[in-house]
Amino acid sequence: MSNTTSLAEQLLIAMPGMEDGYFARSVSLICQHDTQGAMGLVLNQDSEFTLGSLFDQLGMPCQNPRLRAVNVLSGGPVSPERGFILHSDGRSWDSSLHLGNGLTVSTSRDILTALAAGEGPDRFLVLLGYSGWSAGQLEDELAENAWLNAPVSEKIIFDAPITERWQAAAQQIGVNLSLMSSHAGHA
Repeated sequence: MSNTTSLAEQLLIAMPGMEDGYFARSVSLICQHDTQGAMGLVLNQDSEFTLGSLFDQLGMPCQNPRLRAVNVLSGGPVSPERGFILHSDGRSWDSSLHLGNGLTVSTSRDILTALAAGEGPDRFLVLLGYSGWSAGQLEDELAENAWLNAPVSEKIIFDAPITERWQAAAQQIGVNLSLMSSHAGHA
C-alpha cells in the first residue's frame, strides 16, 4: 500500500457520526488490509443465534448449557452464512489465519466440533458474516473521519461486555466518544 499504512490487526472504531445503521457504534477487528481492500469482523453486534442453536443446525452434540448459551455475533453484512471463530490460543485448525497480535481467525468445521466437545479454545468469539471494503474504500472513509483506529486488546475483545466494547476501544487511545459531536466540521 503506497501512501497508507495497513490497518490489519487493528481495531476500527466507528465515529459517533457514522450514519450507516449496521456500523453505527461498531468496533471491528481488521483481519486483512492491502491494496485489494480490507476484511474485518464486527466485535459488538449480536446475531439472532446462540452457539447452541448453531450446534443444533450443524448436527453437533453439545451438552454444556453455559457454552450453548454463548451469543453468536454478527461479524458483518457480507456472507452472513459464513462462520468465523476468533480465538487466542494460537492453535491451527484446518483453515486458520494467524494474526501477528496473538489472535487467530479460523473458519473450519473442526474448531466448532472441538468447541462442542469442550476441547476448543478457552477464549473465543463465534461470528457470522464479515465486513469488507473494496480497494481504497476504507482509506476514503478514514479521510472522511468515519473511523478511528486503535491497537487490538484481548481484554476488550474477550472480557469487555459487548455493549461496552465501542467505548472501551476508544478509551484505550484516550478518546471519550460520548464527548464527541456526531457531526464533523471542516476548518
